[in-house]
Amino acid sequence: MKYSKHDAKAYAKENMRGIWAAALNPFKEDLSFDDAGLRSNIRHWIDDLDIQGLFIAGKQGEFFSMTLEERKRNFEIAVDECGGKAGTIMSVSDQNLETVLELAQHAQDCGADYIVVHAPVLSFVHDRGEVLYQYYKAICDKVDIGIAMWSHPDSGYLMQPEECARIAELPNIVAIKYSVPRDMYVRLTEMVGNRIHVSTASEEEWLDNVEQLGWKLYLCSSPPYQLQTCFDKRMNDYTKLAFEGRFAEARKVRDSLDPVRDAMKISRPADKPQAFGKYWLELLGQVGGRVRRPMLELSDAEKSAVKTAFEGCGLKL
Repeated sequence: MKYSKHDAKAYAKENMRGIWAAALNPFKEDLSFDDAGLRSNIRHWIDDLDIQGLFIAGKQGEFFSMTLEERKRNFEIAVDECGGKAGTIMSVSDQNLETVLELAQHAQDCGADYIVVHAPVLSFVHDRGEVLYQYYKAICDKVDIGIAMWSHPDSGYLMQPEECARIAELPNIVAIKYSVPRDMYVRLTEMVGNRIHVSTASEEEWLDNVEQLGWKLYLCSSPPYQLQTCFDKRMNDYTKLAFEGRFAEARKVRDSLDPVRDAMKISRPADKPQAFGKYWLELLGQVGGRVRRPMLELSDAEKSAVKTAFEGCGLKL
C-alpha cells in the first residue's frame, strides 16, 4: 500500500489522474485466458499510448465469465506489467459479498492501487439508501485500499447523488464511476467533487467535463486504446490541451476524431460489444481474441463491415 486508509482520499486526488482505460481481456481459440496477449496489450497501452491507468476485470474484461482464480491472476498480471508506470484499479464486483471481499483483499495484497465495486442488484428493494451505505461500509471496514463506487443501469437502478455523497464520507472511498445522465453527475460533482473523483465512461463528454466541472480523471472505458495509435494520440493531445486551459484548441482536436467515433458507431453490432472491441483491437495490431458465453462472436459479414469502417476512419497507423 502506498497510502494509509485515512490518507486514501488525498492520495487519490493527487495521483489518480488523467486517462484511465478499461481493459478488454483476450481469450484464446480454446477460450483459455491469454496471459501473453494481455501483457502485450498492456505494454502497448502504457508504453506507446501513454495511458495513465488501467481498469482491470470489469465488464469490458468479461469478469462475469471468469473464474475467481482467473480474476486474481488478471490482477497480478496487470500489477506486474504496469510496474509503477501506470495505475491500476481492479473490479472486485460480484453479487456475493464474500467474493467481493476475497478479491478486494487479493487486490490489496498483490499491489493494486485501488479497487472498484459496482452497486449490487437489489431485488424487491425500493428504499435503497441505507442498504447501499451499509454495503459499501462493510467493504470499507474490511480493507484499507481506496475504493471507487460504480453505478450503472445494469444494477436495475441508479444510485442517487445523495446516496453517493453519504457513502463518499467513508474514509477509503476515493472515486465513483458514475454511468448516469449528465445532470446527475453534475449534481454529485457539486456535492463531493472536492473530496473524491467523479467520472463517467463517455469519452465524448470528457472534454466538456474537464472544462465545465474541473474533472481530472477519465474513468474509464475502451476509447483510449481504440481511438489512438502510436502515431495518432489525439485523445491524449486534447486532454493535455484541456488540462492546460487551452479549450478552443482542445475542441478542434477532439472534434477531429468524429470520423473515428462515427466509424465505430455505424459498425458496432448492438448485441456484440466485446466482440466488436476485440476485432477493432486486432485491426489496430493489438491482441483481441475470442469472447466467452454469454457474449457472441462477430459473423464474417459483421467483421467485413467493421473492417471497411475502420479503413475509412482516418486513424494513422
